[in-house]
Amino acid sequence: MDGLSFLLEMNGQLINRDDGCWYKIEAYQVELTKYRPHGIRYNLTLHDKYNRRIFGIDNAHGVKLPKKGRFTGSVYQYDHQHKSATDKGSPYEFKDCYQLVTDFFEGIDKTIESIQK
Repeated sequence: MDGLSFLLEMNGQLINRDDGCWYKIEAYQVELTKYRPHGIRYNLTLHDKYNRRIFGIDNAHGVKLPKKGRFTGSVYQYDHQHKSATDKGSPYEFKDCYQLVTDFFEGIDKTIESIQK
């Protein structure tokens, strides 16, 4: 099975964990655009028992990149991650669908570990 099929088969999953947290996976094909050059729109999120997103990787909206040099315009990147409930997003480097899923589950592990301390 190729990576895209693997990710698309996970679309719609909502999994409740024993610790009260839960995660959901949304992924579907879209037309290729400069914002979604992979042809996929995805939203993979981990929520706490109060339904707050505490970790996520998505390309549902653009996040503003920090300015570099003298350039004054705004640059947005759509592939990004949220590392906490208040994080507005930081760039995420999309490599392929398998890596996206791997990064998501590794992020879940790190997030759960950090809130259990």
